[in-house]
Formats: sequence, structure tokens, C-alpha cells
Amino acid sequence: MKKIILSIDGMTCSACSNGLEKYLNKQDGIKNASVNLVMANASIEYDESKLTQTKIEEFVKKAGFKSLGEFKKINTNKKNKKEKVKFIIFTVLAIILMYISMGHMINLPVIPFLDPHKFTTNYMIVLLVFSICFIIYGFDIIRNGYKNLIYKTPNMDTLVGIGVITSFLYSLYNMYLVFKGNTDLVMNLYFESSSIVIYFIKLGRYIDRLSKDKTTEAIQKLVKITPNTAVIKVDGKLKNVTLDEINKGDILVCKSGEKVAVDGEIIEGKAHFDESFITGESKPQAKEIGNKVIAGSLNYDGYIEYKAEKIGKDSTVSEIVKLVVEATNTKAPIAKVADKVSGYFIPIVIIIAIVTFIIYLIIGQSFETAITTFVTILVVACPCSLGLATPLAIIVSEGLCASNGILIKKSEILENAQKTDVIIFDKTGTLTYGKLKISEIRNFSDMKEEQLLQIVGSIESKTTHPIGKAFVDYLEENKIEKLEVKEFENITGYGIIGKANNQKIIIGNSKILDNYNIENKYKQEEKELASKGNSIVYVVQDNKIISLIGVNDIIRTETKEVLRNLLTIKIEPIMVTGDNEDTAKVIAKELGITKIIAGVLPKEKSNIVKQLQKENKFVMMCGDGINDSPALAISNIGVSVNSGTDIAMDSADVILTNNNLNSIIKLINISKKTIKNIKQNLFWAFFYNSLMIPIAMGLLKPFGIFINPMIASLAMVLSSITVILNTLRLKNIIKRK
Repeated sequence: MKKIILSIDGMTCSACSNGLEKYLNKQDGIKNASVNLVMANASIEYDESKLTQTKIEEFVKKAGFKSLGEFKKINTNKKNKKEKVKFIIFTVLAIILMYISMGHMINLPVIPFLDPHKFTTNYMIVLLVFSICFIIYGFDIIRNGYKNLIYKTPNMDTLVGIGVITSFLYSLYNMYLVFKGNTDLVMNLYFESSSIVIYFIKLGRYIDRLSKDKTTEAIQKLVKITPNTAVIKVDGKLKNVTLDEINKGDILVCKSGEKVAVDGEIIEGKAHFDESFITGESKPQAKEIGNKVIAGSLNYDGYIEYKAEKIGKDSTVSEIVKLVVEATNTKAPIAKVADKVSGYFIPIVIIIAIVTFIIYLIIGQSFETAITTFVTILVVACPCSLGLATPLAIIVSEGLCASNGILIKKSEILENAQKTDVIIFDKTGTLTYGKLKISEIRNFSDMKEEQLLQIVGSIESKTTHPIGKAFVDYLEENKIEKLEVKEFENITGYGIIGKANNQKIIIGNSKILDNYNIENKYKQEEKELASKGNSIVYVVQDNKIISLIGVNDIIRTETKEVLRNLLTIKIEPIMVTGDNEDTAKVIAKELGITKIIAGVLPKEKSNIVKQLQKENKFVMMCGDGINDSPALAISNIGVSVNSGTDIAMDSADVILTNNNLNSIIKLINISKKTIKNIKQNLFWAFFYNSLMIPIAMGLLKPFGIFINPMIASLAMVLSSITVILNTLRLKNIIKRK
């Protein structure tokens, strides 16, 4: 299976995106298609043995839309400038048209040669010319509406197109009758109505486009974060190049005040870097030789040379943009409900309009009144606000998350995070920094302590576990050379085995002793070390314990505050760890956690999650994203810390790029606010249609309440603006917290 994201042109409402999505999902070879109205793209997973990109683009065309090729970046500036100029011109034309057609009704001075009673022909021809101009301006609406009707996916354009053409043709017919001598019908021309309807629809779309640009601000900032040029070092000389000219392995230079061009590793110098665009942390990060730098980060105060490692689409920034864009193409359950409603809504509106038109004629109303009511219903019912209600809120919230170091892989996370009842925290590397230090050694062998640690450290260097790093750091700090290791074996959840200096050594926790039937004579020593908060490492040779090594970890500075805040919002924190119970209790007491599960293997963490889910708990699992991957995968929401720049490799639903547990509280808060905002948007969208359709049908005429097509189109725009303004309030969430 292959996945591709295509840019789509011609979508104007949720019925468009929903119709295209349904059409694509019906095609043989497409496993799954998800269409995003706000981002104007479609994420498609397909069988490449059956389909090609060209064939998929043909499907898009047949559905009444246009593929602009593979989605690569967000860039709307040129299009917006062109649209702005057009909009200004037609705003002026709309004002002139309204003055000519309706000015005399409110006693404004009449243009002499356009007086409808004295110069009827001039008056009608000018209105016709204006009307044709506006139909050309809105031809994309009419064309798309017609295409979608033909392909049985009627949308907002279908409603507007039918209404505008009906009004235009009716006016054209009356104009013909005027030329035949029935001059009284000059006041029954509705050229201005069809024109102003198009104008207001375009106004709404222009506002929508601006609002969509606002919602994608965070993603746009990421796209623009990297510099356009860089300085590389070739044979000792500096050379300015574009990013496209940089290759893996090139040596680049970054001076104070400059941005890092590509992901890489520092080989000379040191400096402080602003990585807030990735992590959300404003505090500069100190970097030196051997440390990684991320494209787009700002060098505050030093000089470095670094080797290019990830360039172009492989860079961290590109991966983040890709993840955020893909996340916006997944549908939250609440969005699917809105899409389903939109799919039924438009056919129902068309039926209501036709039935109302027929009833008006049956009860003796004039054809003019019936046709005006028909057009008004079609225009006022356009589900613009309904289509914007959910996707706008989702994208604003995902942008908020991305700019605060929270990467979400599925939109449904934003809906579900607020349902969390329990959060399971892995201890090492999650509640703690995972920066372990050797604190105490009990040596029962004939070897000197340095020799023992040289062997253990050499074998531990073959693993990526935080405990292993503690031994490697010890060797490096004490300038002890690593030995060659043979016959290395990793026994997940228990420990490791390796041969160094011709000695086969088993290293692990107390469970590894049971696994190899090794007698433990040092339980008292283990208890003493554990009472000091140490994780215990057993070293075994020839089926005998030769050493107990205590390794200590540092608790994250924010951990206690986060756990207190979780209890305040009635979410239960649970600590799980592979350490023995004594060590776990020491850490738990310091953190204020009442529920701990100790001596747990990685596969057993999954069972804990399953058990809580059986108790109808909504479970969030927070771990390091590697050792905890089975539990992260099975939990309702998997949250990964310590991902660093290996974002694409992580299997969790949520990645905390800033490695700060406070982000979990932010995520839950954003989730609550987002769902509240979506519900508000949907309420106003449904309330608007529930109120305006009966008014458009004329049911409230006895009370003096009625509207015409022009007022209907303006009301539709105002409903969309209400949803947009309400959604943009979400941007203040983080600022207030």
C-alpha cells in the first residue's frame, strides 16, 4: 500500500469534501481516502499494483474537482493577492449595481439615462451586462454545482448554482416580455439578485480563505522556519549555497545570529540554540561537539561547524509538517457526524425548495413569488457554516499543539484526550529524566572495581536502555577504554548477556536470576540499595552473583506539579516500573503517587492497560516510545516522551517533542476547549439553518418576517463569520494558561 496527499481545487463546503471522500472510497484499489476541506487536500492510501497517481487524479476530476498534484507546502500568498484584486473590483461593481437597480426605491438620485421608467431598454441592458459579469465571476460556483449534481454528490455550489441560474433565466424571460410590450414587468427583473448572491458567496469564500490561512499559521511558520541559504565548508573555504545544493555529509557553518540550515551533528564549537518552534520551550539549549542540531534553530551566541545528516523532506521540520498535515486529514468522530449530516442535508433542501415552489403555485401565489421563494431557500440553506464548524477548530487546535511541542498523529486524539480517566506512567525516562548514574557498587568478585565496571560497561554499551547509558557515561567520564564484546544478546524485560575479556557475563534485574535458576544470596543487600531509591543491576558470572550495582535516576522537575494537577482534574496517575517494589515505593512516596505496579515486564504493561480498559477506564499511556511500544499501541491514547528528532520512527499517537510532562495537561485542556468550541459551532450552524429555512419558506410572513435572495446570501455569510470568529478564540487557550 502507498500513501499520497493531493492538493484539491474546487471544494467549497463539507458536502464537497464529504462527496469526494465517498466517491474515492468506492473506487477499486483505494483502501482509504480522507478529504480535508480546510487544508484543501486529500490523503489517499491505495494499492499501487492497481492504481497510479494519474488514475487517482482522474477519479478526482470525475467527481467534479481538480487535483493540483502532490501536496508539498502551504503557500497561498499569490492566490490571495489575485483574489483580493478581483474581490475589490466586484465590490465596486456590486455597489454600482445596487445603486442602479434599487437606488430609486429609497429616493436616491436616479441616473437620467438609466431611469427604469423613461429609459427602460438602457436600464435592462445595463443590468443584464452587470449580471453576466457576475455570472462569469462566479462561473466556478455554477460549474462545480452542475458537475456535482451530475455525479450525484450535490453540494453548496449546487444550491447556489440552481438558485442563480433560475433567477437569471426568469429575469431574462421577463426582459423578453418587456421588449414584447409588457413594460410593467421591468420591476420584475432579478438580475441584481443573482449578481449579489454570487457576490456574497464570494465574500464568504474570501473570508473563509483568510480564516483558513489563520488556522494554518502554526504550520506555515514551520514551513518558513528554515533559511533559504547556508554556508558550507569545502577544502577549508566557505561557500554560500542554497538548501537544494546541500548533500548528506557536507560540513556547514553556523555563526551567532544565524539559523541552522539542515539537521546535523556538531563537530566543532558550541553555542546556545532556540528550538522553541519544535519544543515550545523558550529557554535556549546548550549544544556542543557530538550534540544534534535541528534545521531552523537559531544560534544565539557561538560558532559551530556541523555535519549534514537529514536534508529536505527527511528533516525534523519536514517530518513535523507532514505529521501535522496527515493528522488534519484524519477525521474525529464528531467530524464524521457533521459530514454525514451534510451529505443528507443538501438533497433535503433541494426537495424542500421544489415542494415549496409547487405549493405556492397550487395555493394561487404568483409565479414570481414562487420562484423567488425557491431561490431564497436554496441560497439561505447553504451549509457553509456547517462545513467549517469542525475542521477549522481541529486545525486551529492542532496548530496550537504543534507550536507547544505536542505532535498529534490523529485528529480523534483532540476529541478523546478529555475523556481520560487514568494515565499510566513508565518510571524510567518518563517520570524521571532517564539520566542514570552509578551510585553504589557491591563487589563480590576477585576483580578490581574498575575492571568489573569496564566489562559491564562494555557489554552495556551494546544496548540503548537508560541503565546501559549510565555505565557508558561512567567509562567515558573516567576515560576507561571499552572492550570488544562478543555473543551479545538482549533479553527483553530481564537484561543482557555478553562476552568481554573472555568472560561471559549476565547483567539484569532480579528476574533474570529466576530465568537462569540462579540463587540469590544477596536479598538483604538488594533491599538496602533499594531503600535509597536505587534501581538494582545484578552481575552474574558462572551462575554466581559477582556484583550488585545501584543506579540512581533524577526525577523530572515538573513531575510533582503535573501529578498534582492530574489529581485536581480527577485523573488517576499510575506508575509502572521494572524496578523492584522497594525502589518503586521510594520514588512513589517522593512523587505523591499512591498506586504503583512494580517488577513489570514490557509485555506485562499491555496487560495492565487491558485490565483497566475492561473496567471501562479510558487509558492514556505515557512512556519512552520504544520499550513501552506494546502498551502505547494498545492504550486509548499513547503518549511518547524522549523522542528527540526521531519523530517519524515513533509509534505513539502523541509525541512530546519538548519532553515536558506539562504538555499532557495542555493537551487535555486543548481537547476540552476544542470539543466545547466544535459543539458551539455545530449548534450555531444548525440553529441558523433551523431558523432561516422556515423564514425563507415564508412561514413567518404572517408575522411580517420574510427575506429575499440577497438578504439570504448575506445571512449565510454572517453565519459563517460567526463560526470563524468563535473558532479563532481557541488561539487564546495557551496564552491564558
